[in-house]
Parts: sequence; C-alpha cells; structure tokens
Amino acid sequence: MIRIFEFYLSLIIARLAYRAIRLLNRSSGTSFVGMMTLKICPDFLAHCRKYIKKDVITITGTNGKSTTSGIIAHILEVANQNVIHNLKGANMLTGVANVFALSVKPFTRFDYAVIESDEAYLTKLYDYMPSDYLVVTNLFRDQLDRYGELNTTAGFIKNAIDKNPNLKLILNADDPLVATFDRTKYAVYYGFENVEYDCNYEHKSNAPAEAFNCPCGEPLEYSKQFMAQEGHYYCSKCGYKRHQCNYPANVKVFNEYSILTVKNKGVEYKFTVNLAGLYNAYNALAAIAFAFEQGLNQDEIQKAIDTYHAIFGRTEKRVINGNQTVIQLIKNPTGASEVLKTVDLNSNIVVAINDNYADGRDISWLWDSDFEQLKDAQKLVITSGIRANDMATRLKYAGIPQERIIIEPNIKKAIERATKNGKTTILPSYTALLKINNEIKESR
Repeated sequence: MIRIFEFYLSLIIARLAYRAIRLLNRSSGTSFVGMMTLKICPDFLAHCRKYIKKDVITITGTNGKSTTSGIIAHILEVANQNVIHNLKGANMLTGVANVFALSVKPFTRFDYAVIESDEAYLTKLYDYMPSDYLVVTNLFRDQLDRYGELNTTAGFIKNAIDKNPNLKLILNADDPLVATFDRTKYAVYYGFENVEYDCNYEHKSNAPAEAFNCPCGEPLEYSKQFMAQEGHYYCSKCGYKRHQCNYPANVKVFNEYSILTVKNKGVEYKFTVNLAGLYNAYNALAAIAFAFEQGLNQDEIQKAIDTYHAIFGRTEKRVINGNQTVIQLIKNPTGASEVLKTVDLNSNIVVAINDNYADGRDISWLWDSDFEQLKDAQKLVITSGIRANDMATRLKYAGIPQERIIIEPNIKKAIERATKNGKTTILPSYTALLKINNEIKESR
C-alpha cells in the first residue's frame, strides 16, 4: 500500500515540478523530473508496466537509437496505436522515468511503449521493466571513459538480454558484434545485400575501422564492407559467416534520401526514406523489420515513413534567422564520419563540442573522425563549445587554413553569426545539442 502511495505521489510531484521548470524556462526537464521521481518511488518503472496493454519495445546500440525508435513509434501511431515514447532521446533510467511520470494517467493505458535505452543502462531498465522486443542497431567505439572497449558494451547488452527469457531480438546482421546476441533467444535479422550510391559526396571514409575476430579467434574477412565493420564478413578458417537475413534489403543512397527494396517472406517491397545517409537507411531498415514482425503492410509502413520528421539533432531541419539550418548530432568516430560525408560544403558550418559527462570527457574521438571531409568548405567555419579551441586545432590538421577558422566558444553567438549569413549546418556534441534545443528558437 505504501509503494502504491509513493507511486501516485511521485506522479503528482513530477507534474508540479515540470510545470515549475517550464515556467522558469530553466531546461527541457528531460531527466531532472525522472531523477526526482525515482527518489520518491525507486520502483516507479515497475509500477508503470501495468499501463502498457501490449508490448514494450526497447532500442539500443551506439548510433541510430533515437531515429530508429522514432520511426518505430511513428509507424505504430499511424497504425492507430496509442504509444508512449521517450521522444527527446533522454535514454538513461532518469530520462525513461521522466517520460512515464509526465504521461501516465491512473485510468488510461497505452498500447505500446517504445523506449530508447542507453547501452549501459539497459540492464537497469530491465530490472524494473522487462521488454518484449529488443532492436539492436550497431556497436561502435564510443565514449571510452563511460563504456570502455566494445566488448564491455556488448557485455552490458548481453547481461540485459539474459534477464528477459522471452525477449524477441531484432538484430543487424551486418554488424559482427550485434549478430552474436542470438545464441539462446528468438532472433530475426535485417541487413543490406547491396549498397549503391547516386549522390555527389564521397562514399568512403578515412575514419579507422575496428578489427574483429571470429569466435574461433581468426580475424574476420569481408566480401562486402559498407561502413566501419558493417558488411558481409566471414572466417576463412572455420566457415563462420554473416547470418542469413530474415529481412534482406538493397539500398540506393541519394543526396537527401534513400530507396530501400526489402524482402519479406520472398516478396520484395520498395520504400522511400527521406533521410540522408546510409546510416539512416540502416535505421529505417531496422524499423521496417520490426513493423513486418508486427504484421503491418507496405502501405502502412510507407505512410508512416513519409510523415516522419527527424527530431532533436538527428538530421533535424530548422529555419533560424530566416535561413535553412540542418542539425546533426556527432558523438563518436563512426557516427561523425558518416554524418560528415553528407555535409553541404556550400553551407556555413558550426562544430560545437562540449566534454560534459553526457558527451564523454575523452575527446580523442575527434582525431579518429573524418573531419577531412570539410577541407573544401566554401563559407564560414566556426568552432564552438567548451572544446572550441581543440576543435579548431583538429580542423587545422584536417586541411582547413587556420585563418579561415573562427573560434566562438559561446554556442548561441556562434549559431547567430552563422545563420545570419545563409544556409547553415550545425554539428554539436550531445550537451551542445541540448543547449541549442533550449536556447535557439526556430524563426521564419
């Protein structure tokens, strides 16, 4: 009885606290309210499970969590399902608690919960809220001070999977680490058979790729390698190879969109995805695979993809100071390098890098990211944020003349300067993105 009282008390206080935060215009409240809620009611999320009528879907991985979960949630909503989703990407336990604290009502239930989860917090989430589906996008080197090496991150996810005996896995077959998660569970796979480009940017990246060994210990080889370690891998010694896909696809990547041809039970379906880059084609394919698992048809899925709008720094498009602005989160070598391929070199460019806890204190990843893609930038190049000077040094070594690099640590001022001079691309780290979202307003 006491626990139930704590649960309802936490709901009331959460809403009051959120209103106070918004009135004071202090922050977006994506984690603080959740932190307070868990202090009042530590097992708050366990109580929330009864408010989900059907399935809980979790999405994890290094890159693509927010976009993949956003597309999945939108597909379900277009199919007339009532969905709760941590839309703003706050994916630690406090962020998940936040969205439930502000959404749950005593006599209303949701059909589905779509939860993006930080890899390191997935096990803790499952302690309170077991999941029905887990979609794993990829595993790349990311924030060494928080996650350690890739095997450590993989261990976090494996431990979480072991807590859910009936968990259904939707896995990226092209990633050799992700594909190992299926050993004792129900799993389906998605991946690309062929990747074709019809765009005006460089397809290849100079960012360093990780080396992976087969379970037998031999280095994996590739017959096709699409980006980083993603591709068709095999072991020439023991015969181990990429898993056969339940949802194989071909993709043609254009400047601003991709066309996917996805096979489901022997029948091919074509989808147009209005998001730039191969990395977003992978995100869309993961969501399509989930939708097919739910029995949705091509028209329902395409309708949702057509009306999906990227949010919160994931190929987000805004108008600032009357000029078109694209905001692309960067946070690790592979993700940054794939984003950098797609940057319009005829736009003003702002790179805003912080080194707060949520960004990762270690900024060595900047030197492994392919900023050489920006060496032919034609307009303003501005570095900003806490590590503006470090970023300027990195761009100097990337081939941009030092005299062309403007250092403006104040993020708001940097964006004001860029956006008043035409079309702009902003490349922020995570907490820089939060600052942009809180302080920079869209204008027509």
